[in-house]
Amino acid sequence: PAGASPRLPAHLYAHAARRAGPQDPSTGEPTVRADGVTRGDTCHVDVVDRWGNIISATPSGGWLQSSPTIPELGFPLGSRLQMCWLEEGLASTLTPGRRPRTTLSPTLVLRDGEPVLACGTPGGDQQDQWQLLFLLRHLVGGQELQEAIDAPAWHTTSLPASFYPREVEPGVLVVEDRLDPDVLAALGARGHTVRRSDPWSLGRLCAVARDPRNGVLSAAANPRGAQGYATGR
Repeated sequence: PAGASPRLPAHLYAHAARRAGPQDPSTGEPTVRADGVTRGDTCHVDVVDRWGNIISATPSGGWLQSSPTIPELGFPLGSRLQMCWLEEGLASTLTPGRRPRTTLSPTLVLRDGEPVLACGTPGGDQQDQWQLLFLLRHLVGGQELQEAIDAPAWHTTSLPASFYPREVEPGVLVVEDRLDPDVLAALGARGHTVRRSDPWSLGRLCAVARDPRNGVLSAAANPRGAQGYATGR
């Protein structure tokens, strides 16, 4: 089985990135529409086979128009150097050999050294946050893959964004308004600025797993935006 999100052939990435609609700052990527007209530039795919080989990948053109293909090399330059700062003296100051932080977070989960789960999501700085929710629900809470993906999502925008202009919104918590009203009220009482998002709007997760005890394969994909799929053969 494999989970993939969204469905977009590689040769169309640059075209879609140019045509992508206005970005929603609360999601960290171009807004996903159910009719598929607006597409993002990053996707995620997980694959597992019967022998337990697992792949987790988050391909991201990330503004491909600013990362042209070099004819002599045959591939485009990476675009993640934009996460470096031009200000001197910082941990991410643009310096030869420097490796800035990156939002791309394809994830493999190991049990006793053996891979058992792959997951990931597009979403800029929200990738790690959305994945943490999923992993806690599945690994700690015992929810099934699809159940953990479908559960209400949230994230914070309190840290400086990785991308220019590196905006920061201290204390802001972006939540799907499917969360219990009492929970939302309690968060506000604790000082969070709760920003309600549409009920199915945050997260683009997909995941695959293999149970090493019996070899059973499983997969789940995100219903948000109707652009994620789980398939098997």
